[in-house]
Amino acid sequence: MLAYTYIERGKFALIEKEKPTILDARDAIVRVTLASICSSDLHIKHGSVPRAVPGITVGHEMVGIVEATGSAITNIKPGDRVTVNVETFCGECFFCKHGWVNNCVDRNGGWALGCRIDGGQAEYVRVPYADTGLDKIPDGVTDLQALLVGDVLATGYWAAKISEIKKDDTVLIIGAGPTGLCTLQCVRLHNPKRVIVCDIDESRLAFVHKHYPDVLTVLPENIGDFVRAHSDHGGADAVLEVAGSKETFQMAWKCARPNAIVTVVALYDAPQILPLPDMYGKNLVFKTGGVDGCNCKEILNLIAAGKLDTTPLITHTYPLKDIVSGYELFEQRRDNVIKVAVTMS
Repeated sequence: MLAYTYIERGKFALIEKEKPTILDARDAIVRVTLASICSSDLHIKHGSVPRAVPGITVGHEMVGIVEATGSAITNIKPGDRVTVNVETFCGECFFCKHGWVNNCVDRNGGWALGCRIDGGQAEYVRVPYADTGLDKIPDGVTDLQALLVGDVLATGYWAAKISEIKKDDTVLIIGAGPTGLCTLQCVRLHNPKRVIVCDIDESRLAFVHKHYPDVLTVLPENIGDFVRAHSDHGGADAVLEVAGSKETFQMAWKCARPNAIVTVVALYDAPQILPLPDMYGKNLVFKTGGVDGCNCKEILNLIAAGKLDTTPLITHTYPLKDIVSGYELFEQRRDNVIKVAVTMS
């Protein structure tokens, strides 16, 4: 089968690999129908994910059809359409039982697919712990509608959930890339008083204006004064930092009001400075880390109910044989790209 593979730092290649097989009773083999290209894949390519293993198939955001299951799997069967969770998790360890599945202690726990074991930018993928990591797609929900459930939409849902958003809040989202726009949809589920989105790319702010006309937008150079002018207590009640650039961490805490929650969703390429003397007295609460992606079933139900729709975010589609062109487009951020899908046909 064809599989897009991490060769070494700075180099991916589309190569032939053996089709995966069942290795454990809790495995499933999924025939991938649709995958996506994610910024985290670029982090691997650029060497920013030290745990990524050369030789693995990349890709951790995909949907497909179950082809085979291990003997311990009872909740899914061959022929089921499924989303694949970005994280594999045993469901039995201390962290899993508390819902902190990103920190599953199993050797295949956490972000394994497309990082430490073969992922889904390929014709087939083996999913460990398939009984926890696969969710059936409801009838009436298309593969395209479900594509982002296992990663960026799960991230946005998790970020909004842990930010403790209330109805009188002003919420600031820094970053209007794919994860930022998914976060925006999930923040709106909590019905805050105001939502402000900041991004450096005016085309992405135009996308926000078009699809969410009640959401305020601002460029980075004006963010401080704008947030203070459009909040009730001198800053945002909740800030979700989804951009991960050199300046955005500082931007996030500076735009927060005292005693606000700052949720860091971004994955940074370099360490960030925590200037404690400067922020002393603001009494901020920081929530950081990788997504705990254990709400995919709820997200699929919200899509089925018409409360979430991320299909407009899929701006470009390529067949697997042309995936290199898809990566070039996504990395260069041209042609108003937001999210690139990859079909296996």
